[in-house]
Amino acid sequence: MSDMNQFDSVWDALDDDPIKVKNMKLRSALMMAVTSRIEEEGLNQTATAKRLHISQPRVSALMKGKVGEFRLDTLVNFAHQLGLQVNLSVAA
Repeated sequence: MSDMNQFDSVWDALDDDPIKVKNMKLRSALMMAVTSRIEEEGLNQTATAKRLHISQPRVSALMKGKVGEFRLDTLVNFAHQLGLQVNLSVAA
């Protein structure tokens, strides 16, 4: 028998706070969509930096998936700047 816990996602394993976990999941999903669009368009880091109005080191952090370095609103802005549509659904 194993004493290892089972989690629905890596985010659930990293933090006990369900609000922080949900925020990280949302940021992760946005980051994946943004980086996919950058790759689809064949943008290099310099072109991406110009398009998103950020520094090349920030693009590097984005492409490396450093979710903790980006706020949710920043990632929404990046998505819009890349022509992606972001929708929000709130449920009780």
